[in-house]
Amino acid sequence: MKKVLVTGSGGQLGRELQRLAEAYPAFEFLFTTRDQLAIDQPGSVQEYFETHRPDWCINCAAYTAVDKAESDKDAAFRINGDGPGFLAKACRTSGARFIHISTDYVFDGSRSTPLKEEDPTGPINVYGASKLEGERQALQQHRGGTLIIRTSWVYSEFGSNFVKTMIRLMNERPSIAVVDDQIGSPTYAADLANAILHILSARKFLPGIYHYSNAGQVSWYQFALAIRFLIHSTCQIKPIPSSSYPTPARRPAWSLLDKTLIRDSYGVPIPGWDRSLALCINRLQVN
Repeated sequence: MKKVLVTGSGGQLGRELQRLAEAYPAFEFLFTTRDQLAIDQPGSVQEYFETHRPDWCINCAAYTAVDKAESDKDAAFRINGDGPGFLAKACRTSGARFIHISTDYVFDGSRSTPLKEEDPTGPINVYGASKLEGERQALQQHRGGTLIIRTSWVYSEFGSNFVKTMIRLMNERPSIAVVDDQIGSPTYAADLANAILHILSARKFLPGIYHYSNAGQVSWYQFALAIRFLIHSTCQIKPIPSSSYPTPARRPAWSLLDKTLIRDSYGVPIPGWDRSLALCINRLQVN
């Protein structure tokens, strides 16, 4: 039985992987939080790998406070940059395969066509730069055994995310404003988790960089409208430009990822964003 280490298992993606794990009895999953395995501490990583000898490592651990990263650069680069490098090195040493989760924020958002894996990167905030450094270190340490998945706008029933924030605000306020000039596609963490487990079960391992998000194109404002429709809210939503909602970290205006490569290489399902949003909200309402 293959052992699969999942770091950062308390986050949105880690929680979804835990929920799906029982459907994959061919794998023994080792779910860890930062308290159990701090990926930015090389001694801790080496000791864990020597003790447990995983065959796969799925790195869901990350510094995800995008705005805070602007003033906390060292921590962001330590966790998002060095951490993946330490894990990739441990994987290489022990003969394990490494799946690392990255982000659309490695791009500058200046394009207007779906972003391909080989398109030039150019992060415009510290978080994106730290994640790009993580990609570089992982590939440098274990190029032949590393698979990187860049994703965007992740949400789920777990943790803090745009969908849950919008539902709360729509229940609290008569009106809200949402930016309408940032374009991308949301990613339901359950779909991303399913894609990762699909890759784990594939006959061939094809390392490299891949893009994954749900299918379709939407702005944050349009995403909010869809949420309002599904929860039957009467809250008024006003579209605004990003300039009217300044944040410490700049966000890319264009984050739409091209999913052709991961679909053709692994045959992973890529549901439409609207269908997946409805599933997530239904689960939130049931729970």
